[in-house]
Amino acid sequence: MNTGLAIAMKLASVATFVAMSSLIKAVSGAVPPGEAVFFRSIFALPVIVVWLAARHELTTGFSTDNPLGHLWRGLVGSLSMGLGFAGLAFLPLSEVQAIGYAAPLLVVIFASMFLNEQVRLYRLTAVALGLVGVLVVLSPRLTALGGGELDATEALGAVLVLGAAICAALAQVFVRKLVHTETTSSIVFWFSITASCLALTTLPFGWVVPTPAQAAMLVLAGLLGGVGQILLTSSYRHADASVVAPFEYASILLALAIGYVVFDEVPTATMLGGAGIVILAGVVIIWRERQLGLERARARKAMTPQG
Repeated sequence: MNTGLAIAMKLASVATFVAMSSLIKAVSGAVPPGEAVFFRSIFALPVIVVWLAARHELTTGFSTDNPLGHLWRGLVGSLSMGLGFAGLAFLPLSEVQAIGYAAPLLVVIFASMFLNEQVRLYRLTAVALGLVGVLVVLSPRLTALGGGELDATEALGAVLVLGAAICAALAQVFVRKLVHTETTSSIVFWFSITASCLALTTLPFGWVVPTPAQAAMLVLAGLLGGVGQILLTSSYRHADASVVAPFEYASILLALAIGYVVFDEVPTATMLGGAGIVILAGVVIIWRERQLGLERARARKAMTPQG
């Protein structure tokens, strides 16, 4: 266990993913979401392959006992990326980030529905609080549906990003199933392969030839996606998830800073308030999971025969 290294890796992964989203946002007005998903996935592969080779896990990355499970995970994961990338064209970067925080809350609900995981009142209350926060963030966009064209596009962006969060939560449920038979290496590797292939199916819907600057940003986004995935995976190897996970919320600070400096986006009080509620709920859930983990560890220790 190396808590300091784990936190540093988690923060680095957060910064990397926000930078990746910023690059996608910069080209979102010109490059279709499916094409962006392809670049994000295909150019993450070289980074992932080098990482697996360095860890002597390349053969385990290729091997799989559950190809259909990888396909389903790739399908919902790719859809999440595509919807999120599409939403970036209509909403401020920080707002997309805040709505995306709904995903871990929805995982709790979906895990109960599809994996029969037991969810007690404490966590359900925290999830409900978090979803209220999401609704607060969404409220200005969804109440603007009857407004002008700009309001309508922002409402569409909110719906797209919320759809991305739902798909991301479903993807996590599939990952929880996959880990029972698959290695981390194969899950990471086959997602990039599957997402790249699925993204190609959007080719008939209007891909464009990017300018050299746009192509460079798309390639860099893909490379950053691969690096971010490696940093994220590695961070959980060095410390418990309950220690590392809360640092995900540092992404809102980075998104606010980049949005203001690069995209001239000024956050609203409603968005900040809603994001604060979602973050509070997320931290409460993580804290509760840590407490339950400690209780289970104490119970196992108490049941262990003492020599």
